Amino acid sequence: MTDPSLENQDRETIRESIRKGATFDRAHLLMNVLAATIASYGLFVNSPAVVIGAMIIGMLMGSIAGVALALVDGDMKFLLKSLSSLLAGVMGVMATALILGTIHKEMPLTNGILALTAPNLLDLMIALAGGAAGAYATVSPRLSISFVGVAVTTALVPPLSSAGILFARGEFDLAFGALLLAFTNMVAIQFAFSVVLGFTGFRRVIRTSGHSLYTFVKQNFVSITILLVLAVVLTSSLQRVVVRQIFETTTRFTLQKEINSSLGSRRTGRGAGSRIAFPPDDTKVELRVRFVQTEIINRDGPLYEDNDFRTSE
Repeated sequence: MTDPSLENQDRETIRESIRKGATFDRAHLLMNVLAATIASYGLFVNSPAVVIGAMIIGMLMGSIAGVALALVDGDMKFLLKSLSSLLAGVMGVMATALILGTIHKEMPLTNGILALTAPNLLDLMIALAGGAAGAYATVSPRLSISFVGVAVTTALVPPLSSAGILFARGEFDLAFGALLLAFTNMVAIQFAFSVVLGFTGFRRVIRTSGHSLYTFVKQNFVSITILLVLAVVLTSSLQRVVVRQIFETTTRFTLQKEINSSLGSRRTGRGAGSRIAFPPDDTKVELRVRFVQTEIINRDGPLYEDNDFRTSE
């Protein structure tokens, strides 16, 4: 299956563009360093808008596209070149984030940082769809503007930056979680790119072989194997998240109902000092109420004391 709207000359032009985009040079390094800087500060201040800006200017997607094209073409020399470019870009991003994380060690870990440390199956599905969209936008000149949207959808720089910041804090478990998210996105994007490039006619080796499907699977065997392993691991992670969310929601509802029933008309709230902590799933749940005695006074002294907290009649 090929795209009839693409001529051989167009494919060669696009192929050359992908090759140039996968080249590691000063501009490639500079843009990734700047992207990591923007992403790191965006994560520090918990600003999604700033993080999105970093996702747009990062140049890791070009190297991944180069890996995909090299696999489709069966070009081992270009494959090694693209992988080296990708690795150099990843190291540049992480080194920048590590330095910034060390400089700003006093800054707290924000929700933006922690949100990138627990990938699940949904992240894999997003990366596959984003990679396919990016590949199709690459081979369709009239859709090239949508490539910006793809860059926003498939996060590469933010999880790598999060990993660098966490390594600087010694939070190795969380850092490896962020690296797993970045790795998941890279593999999924590469595989989706390879599929789209193959189906749109970018397959020099496949066109000369009578076993197109077999050749494609053989060339992408490593990617397919990694994707299957990731699918199993991330499905388990998603299941744990769903089970915990159901448990927390059920427990929260039960506790709130019990609190309302036990305390009657007394005021309850979720102020700065109040919280509901959720134990592990196999732990027996016990209702415990922590309260603060209040007293209302004016210049003449106490008006009344809210100190009748008897638990029995």
